[in-house]
Amino acid sequence: MTPARPVYFISDHTGITAEIIGKSLLSQFPDEAFATVSLPFVDTLEKAVLAARQVKDDGRRTNVKPLVFSTLTDPAARAELDACDAVVMDIYGHFLGMMASEIGYPPAPLRGRFHGMSDANSYRGRIDAVNFALAADDGLGPEKYERADLILIGVSRSGKTPTSLYMAMQYSLYVANYPLTPENFENFHEQPGLPKSLLPYRAKLRGLTLAPERLAQIRSERRPNSPYAALETCKLELKQAERLMRDTGIPVVDSTHRSVEEISSLLKQSLRADQAAPTPA
Repeated sequence: MTPARPVYFISDHTGITAEIIGKSLLSQFPDEAFATVSLPFVDTLEKAVLAARQVKDDGRRTNVKPLVFSTLTDPAARAELDACDAVVMDIYGHFLGMMASEIGYPPAPLRGRFHGMSDANSYRGRIDAVNFALAADDGLGPEKYERADLILIGVSRSGKTPTSLYMAMQYSLYVANYPLTPENFENFHEQPGLPKSLLPYRAKLRGLTLAPERLAQIRSERRPNSPYAALETCKLELKQAERLMRDTGIPVVDSTHRSVEEISSLLKQSLRADQAAPTPA
């Protein structure tokens, strides 16, 4: 049996960029087996030498050439990786070379510049957005909805909280979320429509849904063998929630086969589309 191919994400800072790009590329080969290793904060030449040795040893052990996604900025450190008998995808080196050729002078490398705290206002904005998401999580703080950029609605465990937090951290957006529970649907036939606390903010609402089988799987991890996680319960709640969102004109994103990153990007795009739409006369 062929061993999984070693894959390394190597960075002189957090490694977020290397992982995002690397994993996106790896996902294009779903039939391949990969064993991923993250090596962040390789911020000295000595650490780069050790990282290169680890990659080379892994290749010898598995007899499969490793893949390396690197965002190292120091030329000497990058040279160590280039010599480690692996397929090295030097993300910064490749694009910086193209940019330098066009701009006409070489870059001034600085470790972690993209993910650093040099932009204090941007950093504070993300922290404020995260604090807002936590304070307005799961139906808390409806008095804060006036400040929200978006309010996510959906049944329990449909992905509202992680999406709210990701959008706060990545985009500095103020995102609240509100759970649609069986209580919301009990009197739906007599009093159809949104919960009262959401009515003034319909334009900010976005719905999340997913396949009932996936919802049952997620709920089972939290409460196995419970009515809450039963497939029939999930089917009923999702049907009721989707009807409510459809009848009230709430845009809906299906999260079944999407990552938090994809969901957040779609939601941000919908927000941008609303802002660009002309105001009715």
